[in-house]
Amino acid sequence: MDIQRINPCARWSDVTVFKGIAHFVEVPEDASQDLAGQVSQVFSQAEASLASVASDKSQLLSVTIYVTDFAHLDTLNMAWEAWLPVGCAPSRACVKVELANPAYLLEIAFVAATAE
Repeated sequence: MDIQRINPCARWSDVTVFKGIAHFVEVPEDASQDLAGQVSQVFSQAEASLASVASDKSQLLSVTIYVTDFAHLDTLNMAWEAWLPVGCAPSRACVKVELANPAYLLEIAFVAATAE
């Protein structure tokens, strides 16, 4: 069974693909921005990761969103709904957590189908 690892390093791979299913996690590159800015960054990065495995956001199967404060949930949900194609919402969990970098306001784990 072949596992494809894109840009692997000692701690993680940017994307891992197995049997046509891609797994990856995105965090904001510029953590100094507010939640809307961080969400926008994560979505852009997710689109690039999806494209790297011949997929797109309409192929998302599941996401786990980690947020540091549920007070940001309305902003997150508005951006999420605007970003997703109509009728393509994946299964989703949203969990309040403490993230490794205190400046991060969110982190998202994605699972998507690929062209295989």
